[in-house]
Amino acid sequence: MIRTILCDLLDIKYPILQGGMAWVATGELAGAVSQAGGLGIIGAGNAPPEIVKNEINKVRSMTDKPFGVNIYYMSPHVEELIKLIVECKVPIVTTGAGNPGKHISLLKQAGTKVFPVVSSVALAKRLAKQGVDGFVAEGMECGGHVGEITTMALVPQIVDATGLPVIAAGGIYDGRGLVAALALGACGVQVGTRFICAEECQIHNNYKEAVLRAKDRDTVLTGMPGHQVRVLKNKLTREFEELLRDGASLDELDELGAGKLKLAAIDGDIQHGSVMAGQIASMITEIQPAAEIMADIMETAEEVLNNLGKLSE
Repeated sequence: MIRTILCDLLDIKYPILQGGMAWVATGELAGAVSQAGGLGIIGAGNAPPEIVKNEINKVRSMTDKPFGVNIYYMSPHVEELIKLIVECKVPIVTTGAGNPGKHISLLKQAGTKVFPVVSSVALAKRLAKQGVDGFVAEGMECGGHVGEITTMALVPQIVDATGLPVIAAGGIYDGRGLVAALALGACGVQVGTRFICAEECQIHNNYKEAVLRAKDRDTVLTGMPGHQVRVLKNKLTREFEELLRDGASLDELDELGAGKLKLAAIDGDIQHGSVMAGQIASMITEIQPAAEIMADIMETAEEVLNNLGKLSE
């Protein structure tokens, strides 16, 4: 069985994190992933603390295994959420869309391990000096908010620059991605898009069906310049293209994008909503229990390693 330093660090069986996707990664999904041996992560997004606390309670009603919460630093509730994390003694926090530096000391004093999601070496080096436990190095193949560097290029640079545990994210579907990430120096992977089609994922079925229908070129980068997201092409992405072509203001673009992830994930409007998904979406062909997804990743990783071993015989 593949076991890395990440397993010991986070007290998990498999070196797999489930992405903390807003509106998608609820307590039901996070609890199922943690119970299956990975690290389930609740996506806090812009939710107020009482909602996030409810999701934490869901996880703890399902499993006694470690789990995490992703803090979105553009949320208006960041300070309240940090307080909640400390009070609830959440074992692991991942962070995105901002610098968690001012909260690292408080979180670590509470026994919470901190893994920022990073898309550049500069940010990783700065956070390494502030005492984080490791990083989720996320390449631009991912769904949702993206950086400018691919996973293949980003991961080894973060590994070499920091010397801390690195979790590879972006474009990871099965065991082939896990083995590739380990070869690049990562100690585990974060999987997001594939878990959209987990049975325990609570999003609208229309969203899942859109992912199941996706082809290899069906994702596109859209949204505000400097804050683009990867989504499936639809009427909303075409509206963004038209506004950008016509020289729309940032306020107009912001207004068009507001609330669109909820529209897709909860209301099921996959034409006018933001259907966030990564470039591996076309590889997903069925809805499966989270435990089955986890088992498939680990089994294919073992097969790949065995086959690679034969190359040196």
